[in-house]
Amino acid sequence: MSDSTTALKEAGQRRIRMNRPVNGQMLKRLTEVGLIWLKANQQTVNALNVFPVPDGDTGTNMVLTMQSACDEIANTPERNVGKIAHQIAQGALMGARGNSGVILSQLWRGFARSLDTKETLIAADLVEALNEARDTAYKGVVRPVEGTILTVAKDLAAGCEAALKKSDSLVAILEAGVKAADQSVEHTPELLPVLKEAGVVDAGGKGLFFILEGMLRWINGQPLDGGAAVAQPLAALKLEETLEAIEPGQDWELVIDFRPHQALDLEDFYKNLEEMGTSIQIGEGDGMYRLHIHVPDEKRSQPWDYAMRLGTVTNIAIENLVAQMEEIERKKNGGDLQLMPVEADQIAVVAVAPGPGIARVFASLGVAGLVEGGQTMNPSTQQIIAAFENLPTNKVIVLPNNKNIIMAAEAAAELAVKEVKVIKSCTVPQGLAAMMRLAPDGDLEQVAADMVKAMEDVQTGEITTATRNVTIDGVKVKKGQVIGLHNGNLVLSSPDLEKACLELMEKMSLQDYELLTLFYGADVDKALVNKISDAIRAAYPEQEIEVQEGGQPHYHFICAVE
Repeated sequence: MSDSTTALKEAGQRRIRMNRPVNGQMLKRLTEVGLIWLKANQQTVNALNVFPVPDGDTGTNMVLTMQSACDEIANTPERNVGKIAHQIAQGALMGARGNSGVILSQLWRGFARSLDTKETLIAADLVEALNEARDTAYKGVVRPVEGTILTVAKDLAAGCEAALKKSDSLVAILEAGVKAADQSVEHTPELLPVLKEAGVVDAGGKGLFFILEGMLRWINGQPLDGGAAVAQPLAALKLEETLEAIEPGQDWELVIDFRPHQALDLEDFYKNLEEMGTSIQIGEGDGMYRLHIHVPDEKRSQPWDYAMRLGTVTNIAIENLVAQMEEIERKKNGGDLQLMPVEADQIAVVAVAPGPGIARVFASLGVAGLVEGGQTMNPSTQQIIAAFENLPTNKVIVLPNNKNIIMAAEAAAELAVKEVKVIKSCTVPQGLAAMMRLAPDGDLEQVAADMVKAMEDVQTGEITTATRNVTIDGVKVKKGQVIGLHNGNLVLSSPDLEKACLELMEKMSLQDYELLTLFYGADVDKALVNKISDAIRAAYPEQEIEVQEGGQPHYHFICAVE
């Protein structure tokens, strides 16, 4: 019997099985294949970023959230569908990253709640569970916005409910749901003007679609390893995220820059690399490609041999993954930083820091716990909980310092047995301003209120490199240009870093403030930092200018104006 005939036979058997009551093990398998297809299309989802900044991490956040859900059920023989659904929801919640991951976990939470007393699942149960998933997710967001993953979840539930009136087949219901989700995703730009202006659909909605499509593809016997091969802009590569879950047997991390002799066939390129290793990411810019891969010891030379056959290799970096993981664990445990000791009944502050220099500043201001993370590397709910659960006090304040970490911090606070207040700091400067109001022996409510008030006194500027061409709010951006953001809004684009910094100071009205603190990033040359800071001092002689090593990735400068 041919492979194609066998595959068709297996698909037919799955369709028959899916039209009987579904037990916990079948739901487990559907969740796993949904993750596989989402992971195959992870970079496609990452690329759907509204702003042209290195922040396209929705796909990564959803993959890591789903991975946590699947890890929770990996070894269970449980056949009760309600119990499996609750385990999936718990895993998703603890592993939730970013706003998209938290909303995804809320969808699973509602889904599980609906199946609470169910041994198995039939078509009517699926529709009811999707309705409850929608309602739970909407309730979990303070100000729901249409044109997002919430809208896709709503349209998915409506599509499945309409299909139930015509058929009680689970496969027919899922097919209708996938179609409804696909159409909803394509319609998101009509509901959210910023998507239409940027020329993209909603990333979170697209991720939800891929999860559902993966389930349907598996039922129909279609391959799950053929996700779109995507080369990201070089500035958008998030190589630090590949260390989140190193696969067993992968000993080395390679990053290879090369210029191909001819146009790459990305599908073949990915296929060949998948035979060598995992955690594959490809970046492209100005005719150069950057290849990232994890490989076992016996295959460590294969990627660069392959790259040399395809073109001219300009740079190779190789790192020991075990040593990197040991260093990450050391940093998670505070590294060499002296964190503020707290006593029972005192207030402890936990802050998220995107770079070692910024972490040192937070430590000097009195934080009791640090979480590594920020732009393009959002920590999970579990990681935030781990930062405060062993502190010897029941009074905790969390500073997320990034708008995409706030929901995970709030989920951690909801799960905590301690009294935890989340200060909605969207930027590092806001978090640092809040720390100036810390009174460890004060009243928790009052200190939290003082911190919120302090954030109003600081302006945030950010300088980074554009990852694609776009026009937003009248600012025309070309990929590779330097761009500036003021309090999260795109305000300028320039071919020159120094000019961009000076223009950003003008946009922020630095002349009306007393102090500018420049946190320079990991990839900025110190001589260039000095040159730019001197230029700002010359332009603003009345203002005090401080320069600090931030160590943050991707962002050349983070600016605090007070």
